[in-house]
Amino acid sequence: MMVQVSDSINSTPKIFASIITIGDELLIGQVIDTNSAWMAQELNKAGIWLRRRVAVGDSKEEIVYTLDEESRHASIILITGGLGPTADDITKPVLCEYFNGKLVTDEDALANVTSIFARLNRPMIERNRKQAEVPDTCTVIPNKRGTAPGMWFEKDGKIYVSMPGVPHEMKGMMTDYVIPQLQKHFTFPFIDHRTLLTAGIGESFIAEKISGWEGALPSHLKLAYLPNYGMVRLRITGTDSDNYRLQQDLNTQFSLLKDLVKDWMVVDEDIPMQQVIGKLLLKRNATVATAESCTGGYIAHLITSVAGSSEYFKGSIVSYANAVKEQILGVPHQVLDSVGAVSEETVRQMVTGALAALDTEYAVATSGIMGPGGGTPEKPVGTVWIAAGNKKRIITECFHLRYDRSRNIEMAATFALNMLRKVIEMDLGS
Repeated sequence: MMVQVSDSINSTPKIFASIITIGDELLIGQVIDTNSAWMAQELNKAGIWLRRRVAVGDSKEEIVYTLDEESRHASIILITGGLGPTADDITKPVLCEYFNGKLVTDEDALANVTSIFARLNRPMIERNRKQAEVPDTCTVIPNKRGTAPGMWFEKDGKIYVSMPGVPHEMKGMMTDYVIPQLQKHFTFPFIDHRTLLTAGIGESFIAEKISGWEGALPSHLKLAYLPNYGMVRLRITGTDSDNYRLQQDLNTQFSLLKDLVKDWMVVDEDIPMQQVIGKLLLKRNATVATAESCTGGYIAHLITSVAGSSEYFKGSIVSYANAVKEQILGVPHQVLDSVGAVSEETVRQMVTGALAALDTEYAVATSGIMGPGGGTPEKPVGTVWIAAGNKKRIITECFHLRYDRSRNIEMAATFALNMLRKVIEMDLGS
């Protein structure tokens, strides 16, 4: 039976998909599953709702059980992993048996494998030749980026697609073949989103502020709260068989939402804070530098993770030691001696020093105690001073973080970028 759900406003039923990732390495945490997140995003763009994501080990019994279970909940079952040439790669023989087939050599797949080994000037052994074997009950999906072909099965009105676990190869198959074929096979509703980012207000306070508006949302629109690092993203998701109507409804409700949270809204796009900073700096034709102690260059890493950041980012001084704060950033010895490195005075001096040393319009500085040790009764673990500014103004704030070292660093970096945003926006508004 096809698994479909209809909305009252939407005459096109939702088509649900499940993702099964296969591999013991996923279950023990040796490899992080990035495939599912990427696949989910691409499915959503195509109007396909993801019902579940399941990871299983290299076990025939677990794979068969999961195939049976997911076919009860979804019309599309996407499988990654277990198609390599080694003994622990059991997906292909399991699928062959599951779909009552026998392994045969696909000539096009064999030609592809042969071509790859010839291009690499490497000998091809029998184990490699066997990668061209596929169940005779499948439609072969060409692998333009690797040796293992994908496989498309149909059974009882359901679609099963098996792809390699190598992300680069899987993405090629999804983009070039799987999603286009699914769009031919099913009629999908339109799905779209509107997202904004807020800062300075907690999730529960936002919910209270917008409760009346949220309660009056049309049934085909849904609001999601996505808190992270002291900020909250609000995402409206809509689905409709009529794309024009969907866009009109989303735009209307998003406009109302923005007005309700305008005092805390950072940006009305689904982009990270470092990209917000980049856009603001480009708008002002300005540059920025970082002077980092406790964040150890993480802020610089975030800024430079954005393509094109060389237009506005000049560099970073990671002044982990007090000697570097003094000699490179010009923090007076008496300041460090009297109030310490983790202080408002120190981060102010670090911003001033970075502006001079790297000749930028803006700078941001951090100094703190990330843990797990190093705290004192006066300055416990998690104490972080942050400063951001330019030659006209410097703003400062002390934060008291309560997480482990890694999360404290990430949160401090996000808070620092948000303070930098505020300074730039002050100048844009003046």
